[in-house]
Amino acid sequence: MPVKDPSKAVPAAPAESADAALKHIVDGFLRFHTEVFPEQQELFKKLATAQKPRAMFITCADSRIVPELITQSSPGDLFVTRNVGNVVPPYGQMNGGVSSAIEYAVLALGVHHIIVCGHSDCGAMRAVLNPHSLDKMPTVAAWLRHAEVARTVIEDNCSCGSEHESMQLLTKENVIAQLHHLRTHPSVASRLAAGQLHIHGWIYDIETSQIEAYDAASDRFLPLTAGDSIPSATPRGRY
Repeated sequence: MPVKDPSKAVPAAPAESADAALKHIVDGFLRFHTEVFPEQQELFKKLATAQKPRAMFITCADSRIVPELITQSSPGDLFVTRNVGNVVPPYGQMNGGVSSAIEYAVLALGVHHIIVCGHSDCGAMRAVLNPHSLDKMPTVAAWLRHAEVARTVIEDNCSCGSEHESMQLLTKENVIAQLHHLRTHPSVASRLAAGQLHIHGWIYDIETSQIEAYDAASDRFLPLTAGDSIPSATPRGRY
C-alpha cells in the first residue's frame, strides 16, 4: 500500500467519483459472471469443495501487485496473504492473520513452497525510511516495526547516495528479514528441517516486470530466468 511522504505531495489528477469507482468494480464482476465464469465452469466446480494450492504467496497489499497475473496462475494455484510491506511477524509476537495463514497453509493445505515477495516503489518501505510520514497512522507505524531490522542494516552498513538507492536496498533487506521471521514459526521450522518445505524471497519490479530472487548459497539476489536453476532461500534439510 503506497504511503507517500506528505512533504513531497504533488497535485493529484482529478479522481473518478465514488459512484463511478464502485460501478467499475461491479461491471467487472458482471463481465466475469457472464463471460469468464462460463468458460471455466468445470474448474470452479472442482474448486467448490477443495483446494490444493501449489504455493503460499506472501506479498504487499499494494494495488499494483497482482500475484495471479504476475505468475500467470489460475484460481486455486496460490494461497495468497497480503499486508502492508509483505511483513511476516516473528512467531509469538503477533499471532494474527499472517501467522495463522502460514500455519494453515503448511499444516492444513500442505504447501511445499512459501514465497515472500517485495516490490519496487513500495510505499511501506518509503514510510520505513521516513517514519514522520506515519505520524497520523499509528497502526501502520506499529505494524512496520517488523521492518525496522532491515532499516537498521541499511543505516549501519550502506552509504546510499539517494533515497532511490536506499529504497532498493531496503526492499531487499526487508524480504531477507521477513524470511528470517518466517523460519521462527514452528510449522515452518519443522518442515524446513525435514526438507519438506521450500522458502523463497522475490523482488518484483513494476516497471519492467522483472523478478529477482534471493539465493541463500551466494547471499545475493539473482534474476529469475528460463534456466533450470531457480535461486532458493531454503536452508538445507537436516532430517
